[in-house]
Amino acid sequence: KVLAENDQLRKEADDLGPRVELDYWKKKLSKFHHLMEQLKSPDVKAVLGVLTAAKSKLLKKWRALDIRITDAANEAKDNVMYLYSLEKYYDPLYNSDPVSMLDAIPGLINAIKMIQSISQYYNTSEKISSLFVKVGAQ
Repeated sequence: KVLAENDQLRKEADDLGPRVELDYWKKKLSKFHHLMEQLKSPDVKAVLGVLTAAKSKLLKKWRALDIRITDAANEAKDNVMYLYSLEKYYDPLYNSDPVSMLDAIPGLINAIKMIQSISQYYNTSEKISSLFVKVGAQ
């Protein structure tokens, strides 16, 4: 269910700011972190041991799901890390008047550019465009 939700398109209002993006990825990280902890439990390890001993065909499906879960968890972790790094740049958008926030814009754009060039997951045009829309809305 969590993976199915992860694969769905996001629908958001057009007037949301960049904090919403960070909150979204923090929630995702929390979900996948919890799921990863469950996968490491003794009960799951015991079931996998039984499936391995029985040479079950379910192991192939299990491994595919495990890879998808791990990748989604890594994506959420990576995105949270990069979006946290933007916080100091977009805070003035929430706490300043329009004239004062102008000083924060170049640093914010450079930080987003850096994320786009080095992030393994957040470097897609869709994600960067969505982030710029949120910055513009704020």
